Amino acid sequence: MKLTGNTILITGGSSGIGLAFAERFLKAGNTVIVTGRRENVLQEAQEKTPGLITRVSDLDSEAERIALFDWVTTNYPEVNVLVNNAGIQQRFSVLNADVKNDWSYFAKEITTNIEAPFHLSILFAPFFAAKENAAIINVTSGLAFTPFAIAPIYSATKAALHSFTMGLRLQLSDTSVEVIEVAPPAVNTNLGGAGLHVHGEPLDAFADGIFQGLEEGKSEIGYGTSVDRLRMSRDDIDKYAANMYEATKNMIE
Repeated sequence: MKLTGNTILITGGSSGIGLAFAERFLKAGNTVIVTGRRENVLQEAQEKTPGLITRVSDLDSEAERIALFDWVTTNYPEVNVLVNNAGIQQRFSVLNADVKNDWSYFAKEITTNIEAPFHLSILFAPFFAAKENAAIINVTSGLAFTPFAIAPIYSATKAALHSFTMGLRLQLSDTSVEVIEVAPPAVNTNLGGAGLHVHGEPLDAFADGIFQGLEEGKSEIGYGTSVDRLRMSRDDIDKYAANMYEATKNMIE
């Protein structure tokens, strides 16, 4: 995709990976709009990153996703890039999960990580297909390929988004819309809660690496440990996932 002169919508862009991408897109000469649930966090991001356009939006709501699409395409009709970045991760033991009394806690992960990016991609695809240049960037995870057993719903949602992205890329292959998948490894952000990713990749180095992949025109972009996981054999996937579980299972016991 071209990296300058775009109007870009980034979901979950008020912090972490989303904000790091927003900063780089702005610096490259793009108009950048970010969404998030919390107005105060969006305000902090705007103060930190002058020129950033913000919009409060709860993407778990079907009505708010449609309202976001209508607002963006009406007020910024030149929008031509969607970055589906918003996501949540929950670590839990299936033996202790109170799904009888609080399924909504677990369902939220499915809604945020699957339903929202699916819906937004399908909303924007026809609008983008009328553009000369456009892109949909879906942020999945290395865990889409090597599941993290203590975050089973998260891993499954990212695998689903990976599959959806492949199908979307094929359906849009005869249009102007590029479909790009970014599959991060663990990155030092607050995903899943403060302090859970302190041993991941440095955020700035990761974001710079992804932008290098965009510059090179890649349609699937990994970084660090996720690069090899994108093309692992099934046997290697099984071993990787089992070793990761053995190293982390005490976190949910």
